[in-house]
Amino acid sequence: MDFSTALRAERLVAIVRGEDPEAAFRTVMTLAEEGIQLVEVSLSGRDALAVIRRARAGLGDAAWLGAGTVLSAADAQRAAEAGANLVVTPGLGAGLEESVRQGLPTLAGVLTPSEVIAADALGVSALKLFPASVGGPEYLRALRAPFPELAFVPVGGVDAAAASQYLAAGAVAVGVGSPLIGDAADGGDLSALRRRVAEFKAACAW
Repeated sequence: MDFSTALRAERLVAIVRGEDPEAAFRTVMTLAEEGIQLVEVSLSGRDALAVIRRARAGLGDAAWLGAGTVLSAADAQRAAEAGANLVVTPGLGAGLEESVRQGLPTLAGVLTPSEVIAADALGVSALKLFPASVGGPEYLRALRAPFPELAFVPVGGVDAAAASQYLAAGAVAVGVGSPLIGDAADGGDLSALRRRVAEFKAACAW
């Protein structure tokens, strides 16, 4: 299954960012055990590349394992070397351009119509509407009017209730960090994470 198909089928991208690499790794593996098929490990977390390497070894080659907060060309190169097969950026720039050049599936951060046009011209896989909380589902609905065929993934402040609203407004998926992960990537309770996974999966179900 290619990334675009997986994104539309799963409708949820989990975003892991933590200060405890061991806990972040356990979080990634727990998400996978609970059926989350699209996981992003943010490079702003501690030892994120090591977490990606270890998770790739544990999940196998076929799993969708992304590197997030990719800012520079060097970030993109290191992420690919670590085993990321998906790149997520907070905005446009060298990290996005290098990821596209490498042929990696990309979720490009955009907020304005001009950024949507620029990202689409690069040939990105999907558009990360970030921070989505700036305008909420109504802004997504307005932004989709001139770009009805493009794939938007709202990220930023998306709780379970908002996830349903964004999907109803035309998002193909949502990206969720702390409302889903909580403190798991910093050593928190994995049982609580499993309960939140169930809540979000229900919110994102067809």
